Amino acid sequence: MANPFEFIQEVRAEMAKVSWPTQKETVVTTIMVLILVAMAAAFFFAADQVLNILVQLLIGTGSGQ
Repeated sequence: MANPFEFIQEVRAEMAKVSWPTQKETVVTTIMVLILVAMAAAFFFAADQVLNILVQLLIGTGSGQ
């Protein structure tokens, strides 16, 4: 294993190669993620409601509403 000084030099060299996103890219990506999370939540909520109704109809425990 390399000594700690060499390790730190290698870490700094690798960090210099990293391409960091701009603030605008970060904001746009964050907004896109939040929108997709909301869409996924809505989809799974709707699917859960439909499956709940179907199961209630199948086992006969529906409230009849």
